[in-house]
Amino acid sequence: MTKQDNNMAEEQLQSEQQQQPVEEPVTNAPEAEEPAASDNEQPATEDQLDALRREADELRDKNLRMMAEFDNYRRRTNKEKLELISTAGERIFREMLPLVDDFERAREAMLKTDDINSLREGIDLIYNKFISFLDKQDVHVIPTEGADFSTDEHEAVTTFPAGEDKKGKVIDCTQKGYKLADKVIRYAKVVVGE
Repeated sequence: MTKQDNNMAEEQLQSEQQQQPVEEPVTNAPEAEEPAASDNEQPATEDQLDALRREADELRDKNLRMMAEFDNYRRRTNKEKLELISTAGERIFREMLPLVDDFERAREAMLKTDDINSLREGIDLIYNKFISFLDKQDVHVIPTEGADFSTDEHEAVTTFPAGEDKKGKVIDCTQKGYKLADKVIRYAKVVVGE
């Protein structure tokens, strides 16, 4: 080997030693140090950071859109509920209008005629038509005649001494009660035997 080759080898060895980190002495006390990055790991490049930022922006945008869609859905359903509540009786009232027409015709007929039987028949027709209307709406009379007194359907107005066989039974009904499907909408006012 030539002198020049030796000098180059020594310079290369010195530069490698300078690049190697100086090891610190090991102490017994554990230190909370972050693990050193290995030589193979490289810090994130600008392209990777930009990609992560774009992904975060996309997720944030998607989250905001989803929140806005839910808010719109909630507002729309609340509006529909309010409309339903405000117009719930519309159909029922529309079906009651022919009954009002019948009553108006009956009133006019009462002024023009003295025939009580024809007036009675007209009133009976209107009454039957109204009961039919209630049936269509699933409104039914609560049975009271001879029924056992039930606080779920009846309201006791008073009691009446009626003997052992009528004890706890409905003796008389002072006002009919009604159910809409299975829900009591007006309790029957009754006299109960004691």
